[in-house]
Amino acid sequence: MSTFHYKRVLIKLSGEVLSGKKEFGIEYSVVTSLAKQIKEIHKEKIEIGIVIGAGNIFRGVSTEEEGMDRVSGDYIGMMGTIMNSVALQNELEKIDCDTRVMSALSIRQLAEPYIRRRATRHLEKFRIVIFAGGTGNPYFTTDTAAALRAIEINADIIIKGTKVDGVYDSDPNINNNAIKHDSLTYKQVIDHELKVMDMTAITLCKENNLPISVIDINRKNNLLNFLISPSKIGTIIK
Repeated sequence: MSTFHYKRVLIKLSGEVLSGKKEFGIEYSVVTSLAKQIKEIHKEKIEIGIVIGAGNIFRGVSTEEEGMDRVSGDYIGMMGTIMNSVALQNELEKIDCDTRVMSALSIRQLAEPYIRRRATRHLEKFRIVIFAGGTGNPYFTTDTAAALRAIEINADIIIKGTKVDGVYDSDPNINNNAIKHDSLTYKQVIDHELKVMDMTAITLCKENNLPISVIDINRKNNLLNFLISPSKIGTIIK
């Protein structure tokens, strides 16, 4: 009998994770490390969908404050997610993981168009699917895209990979006395405005009974360890 608690997962990676110690861009040693972690759980026949942000490349909200049109900025950010997705696909395929990038924006030279049934079929064939281009619409974050895709493919859980090992009551990088939560309800997240995902994504997950876990993606084997013992790694929200 399998020791794994989930059959199909959606991994949400922030763009900042890919930048590593750089202020922006992609640090390929980090991408290589992530690809190896993903391969470890892929070998266990767990179906994997991935959504990556673009904060390491571009942020539409920030540029709006500097005078750029928000819609234009958001579309540039969506293109940044495609760049990150192709970079991760390249590393995964180097280590023999059959991978598809599916984009909500039309860019056929690099990615397939996102079609839910086709994505599900790829997953059933144990191909890793990277969902790029956000939702394809401005004003929606990649957190919302992750929640949407997870619901559409009937994922068992969203695993949000960040640079901290769970959800805290305040920023642990600033406050040494920040308290970590091992588990939370969606009501607690909403009532206390905890920074897990944006409120649209949280609402989608709550309404569809989709749990979220928050883990430190940079720790070796954390993805695999979480899937074996969810209660011992990071924070689970449900």
